This record gives sequence, structure tokens and C-alpha cells, in this order.
Amino acid sequence: MYEYAIAWDWVMFAVRWLHVITAIAWIGSSFYFVALDLGLKKHPDLPPGAHGEEWQVHGGGFYHIQKYLVAPAKMPEHLVWFKWESYATWLSGFGMLCLVYYAGADLYLIDPNVLNVSKPVAIAISLGSLGFGWIMYDLICKSPFGNDNTRLMVALYFILVVVAWGYTQLFTGRAAFLHLGAFTATIMSANVFFIIMPNQRIVVADLIAGRTPDPKYGKIAKQRSTHNNYLTLPVLFLMLSNHYPLAFGTQFNWIIASLVFLMGVTIRHYFNTRHANAGNPTWTWLATALLFVAIMWLSTVPKILTGETADAKVSATAQPFMTAEAFPKVRDTVLGRCSMCHAKEPGWEGLIAPPKGVVLETDHDIANHAREIYLQAGRSHAMPPANVTQVSDEERKLFVAWYESAVSGEKTQ
Repeated sequence: MYEYAIAWDWVMFAVRWLHVITAIAWIGSSFYFVALDLGLKKHPDLPPGAHGEEWQVHGGGFYHIQKYLVAPAKMPEHLVWFKWESYATWLSGFGMLCLVYYAGADLYLIDPNVLNVSKPVAIAISLGSLGFGWIMYDLICKSPFGNDNTRLMVALYFILVVVAWGYTQLFTGRAAFLHLGAFTATIMSANVFFIIMPNQRIVVADLIAGRTPDPKYGKIAKQRSTHNNYLTLPVLFLMLSNHYPLAFGTQFNWIIASLVFLMGVTIRHYFNTRHANAGNPTWTWLATALLFVAIMWLSTVPKILTGETADAKVSATAQPFMTAEAFPKVRDTVLGRCSMCHAKEPGWEGLIAPPKGVVLETDHDIANHAREIYLQAGRSHAMPPANVTQVSDEERKLFVAWYESAVSGEKTQ
């Protein structure tokens, strides 16, 4: 049975790697086309229907790109579609959500001090929020309110602030940030699947039938593509945040998330303005730096605990690790070798938060993180870094024997 933990970890690695690969492909093509669109030049010699053109050089060759608005006079023989990057990114991201936060809901998704619910309820809330977010966003965009794009984007920002706060009232801080990223990424991918691609298919069908395409379909797709462009960088921050508890494990984590969206806007505004040859707004970098300093300050504000604290809970799958014969020795070893860093208030110089938010101070903590201890400090020497606390080979063997005996139900000395 212990082989399951190793296989599961490699499956998560594979899906995470796939997610990174597909995200790079999607973000790369998205950023390229936005930059291309903004840099188009108009002149009288363009072919009929062409909106603009651009010459580019890369890899030892010259490229001549022309954009047609709404479409060329007839259907081209060869047409490349950009869609699978988006779909594969969302599907692999959802796979990670299932592998980490749904399969490990007791540890990574549910915080009894925030909302004490069962795993099925927590997962249902997670899934429901993603679907509800897309439906509400789409309805707002299609309403008369969405006709003014500036007004729409301001309103959507304040909605994201509310969503950020809402997630912190439902899940662990780590899961709240991840879900805010998934919430936004779902909107982005749904824009491609439900709006951009169907509109492009309508235009293609009109060309094949010899009809003149309606410009409204291109306008709608352009609006959603612009939204995706400004949402990309915040999503990347939120997806990486699970490695940095100073971002998600603080009292004002929802404000931090809200400021991250503003940083995404300022950074994209700089590059979009440059690509459009509309100036050099270097002020955006100062604004971004100030926002980041504000985030750093918010992350250090002491957390104020309100209300009663829920009792520590051990998941059903973690219970055997606490009752294993070797547990007292394991506990003493973890407390002696790991807990100086993995504590609510780390004692290791330079650390002000436990790495990845993992706390190993109590029996409950150690039992709940048995799998991580087994993989990080037993099967591998990843923890502690550079073996700074001098974990011996015998102690690592103890971690391995403890975990494997617990999952197999055998006794160890």
C-alpha cells in the first residue's frame, strides 16, 4: 500500500508538469496575439478588408502578418485555430485541484476554524463556486452594463475583491488563493470555449456560405480576449502562492489577493501600451512596486484570532499513523529535527512563517502530514534542506518503517 503514496506523488508531478506546459503554450500565444494586434500598422496599400499589418523578424527569417476585420473575402485554404492550449490548461489545472485539494480535503481544503463542513460539502462548494462564477460573469458581460468595457472591468474587479474575501470565509488560506485562481482561470477558459471559438465558427461558416460576417462577433470575442489578457498574471501569482504562506496565511490575505489583480493590470498596461506604440508608461513599474511593498507589509501584520478555536482534527486516513507503535519515536524525531521551522512561530533564524504553511507541532499535525514526512524526509532527503538539522539515516528509516507499517496495518518496533 505504501507504493501508492509514491505513485500518487509522481502522478501529481506529471499532471502539474502538464499544467505548466499547456499554460506556457496558452499564455505565450495569448500574449503574442495581443501584442500583434496592438502593433498593427495601417496604410493605403493593404488588401481589401485588411485592418492592418506588421513585419516581424525571428529565428533568421522575416514574417509578414496581416489582420482582416472581420474576415477576408473568401475562406483561406489553410487556417490554424488556437484553442487546445486553453482547454488543456484548464483540464490539467482541474486535475491538480482534484488530486491535491479534493483528495486531500481534510488537510488542504477544509479549515474547521473557518468553516467546519464535511469533505463532500466542501467539494460541492468548490465546484459550485467555479460554475456560478462563470455564469454570473457571462451574464454581466452580455447585459447592457457590459457595453462600456471600462465600466465593466472596474465592476469585475470589485466582484473579484468580494470573491477573494468570500473564499477566505470558506476554505483554508492556501485553498482560498488557489480557488480564486481557479475561479479566474475558469472564466478565462470558458471565454475561449463558450464565446471566442463559437463566434469564430460563425464567421467561418459565413465565409464558406458566401455571406458577409457580422462584425459584432469579432467585437465580442475581442472583449473577452482583452479580459483574459489582464487576468493572466494574477492567476499565475495565485497558482504559485501555495509555496508562500506569507501570501495566503495572513489575516489580510484577501486584500493581498485584491492587490495582486491591480499589479496584473499595471504590468499588462505597460506592455500593451508599448506594443501599441502609445508611449512608455514607466510609472506603472513604480505603481507595481508600491503595491508589492503594501503586500509585503500586510503579510507581516499579526493575525487577530476571533471566536473560539476548533479542536484539532485528525482525518480518518491519518488516524493509523498516530496509533502506530513507532509513533512516539517519530514524534520525538520530528519535534527535534523539523519543528523549529515547521511551527506557527518558527524558531529558525530568517523564517517568519512555516515553509509551505506546514506546521508540525502536535501529534495531530504529525499524523495529518504523515505522507509528506514519508516522502520528503524518509524516501528522499529533500527535508530538511542540506540536512541542516542532521537527520540520520536511522531516523529516515524510522519514518519509512512508521509510514509503511501504518498503511499496511503491520506493527513495528
